[in-house]
Amino acid sequence: MRKYAIVIEKTDYGYSAYVPDLPGCVSTANTKSEVEQLMYEGIQFHIEGMILEGYEIPEPTTEVENILVPA
Repeated sequence: MRKYAIVIEKTDYGYSAYVPDLPGCVSTANTKSEVEQLMYEGIQFHIEGMILEGYEIPEPTTEVENILVPA
């Protein structure tokens, strides 16, 4: 089992997300919970496609931290 970081961004129309370690694995949705669910499914689908095409599955290397700064 691998743990991939996803980046979720709020947009004018909802949310978008991508996986830095899996280029091309992206999603959009109206809500944050929807985009999280779509990314979960999308990562599985993306990896299945890579396996079918004979590509090596990249190990997760991206780490995410939130830094609190005074505004």
